[in-house]
Amino acid sequence: MTYTFVQNWEAKALATEASLLATNKLFELAGTKSTLQEFNYDRHWRNARAHTLHDPVRWKYYAVGNYFLNNVNPPRHPWL
Repeated sequence: MTYTFVQNWEAKALATEASLLATNKLFELAGTKSTLQEFNYDRHWRNARAHTLHDPVRWKYYAVGNYFLNNVNPPRHPWL
């Protein structure tokens, strides 16, 4: 059961990194016009940011690393 939780946290951490990178690259590649309200591209960045802040990943990195490197089961905590 613990390994399932750890796999879930790994996926969440990867999805967080990928979503923020993708939305940042959208603005970087599209240029300054991509910030215009008529295109409404900023909603993608805001949505990704809201999801990543709602469930912080920094604790997941710690728990996953501690599980694999030190063989310590992750704590039962609502933030994980």
